[in-house]
Amino acid sequence: MPTCSEVNLPPVSKSKINLCNYCGYHLKMDSSERIEFSIDSGTWNPMDEDMISNDPIKFHSAEESYKNRIDFYQIRTGLTEAVQTGTGQLNGIPVAIGIMDFNFMGGSMGSVVGEKITRLVEYATNQLLPLILVCSSGGARMQEGSLSLMQMAKISSALYYYQTIKKLFYVSILTSPTTGGVTASFGMLGDIIIAEPKTYIAFAGKRVIRQTLKRLIPGNSQISESLLRRGFIDSIVPRRFLKGVVTELFQFHNFFSLAKKKLWN
Repeated sequence: MPTCSEVNLPPVSKSKINLCNYCGYHLKMDSSERIEFSIDSGTWNPMDEDMISNDPIKFHSAEESYKNRIDFYQIRTGLTEAVQTGTGQLNGIPVAIGIMDFNFMGGSMGSVVGEKITRLVEYATNQLLPLILVCSSGGARMQEGSLSLMQMAKISSALYYYQTIKKLFYVSILTSPTTGGVTASFGMLGDIIIAEPKTYIAFAGKRVIRQTLKRLIPGNSQISESLLRRGFIDSIVPRRFLKGVVTELFQFHNFFSLAKKKLWN
């Protein structure tokens, strides 16, 4: 672990929602683990699972083709792309949720990731659902060139209609790492922006900044605790409290569980 020298066996960390058993450090969770952790059992309904990336600019590196890389990560992760989107219930409250997966090409945002998130936002808009986007990404996907950068504007436009026109409520949850075009777009557009402890959040990494601007970045300046002090995020919430905190935020904004709605009706 970065904060201690102990060894965590998988059963130990899994039983503590992927926390270090000794220092509490937040280990990475894949998107399926987060769905299991966040969404009430039996309520998850995935969306757009059949969407698969093409090769729009015929990208081919010296090592392998883009298509081969996509195929490799689909086999390795069991996912079709770097985000899972769908609907479910959070402590009984119907929600729309998208969860990025860093294990799939570093959570990079290509055309399919952008389209899936945009469709999720539009569905939440039409159904008047609260929205959660869990971010974990290295940024826009270079293998799709400017088409990947276009996803930033597309998602942001859908969120503008959702938040500003329809006055609905969006919670952005930043997990480590959240960088690049995701940070520069929907990651920082939440009505409430929550980060896990010691999350790495940045637009450009330290090495890129050093090479382009010839400046050194202080060690902890891109960690969530530093960004909280500077007002970039609203709150840091440990993972074990996250579901309860988001539930309270939704209730405060007049989104209630189906059970309570039936009682009132």
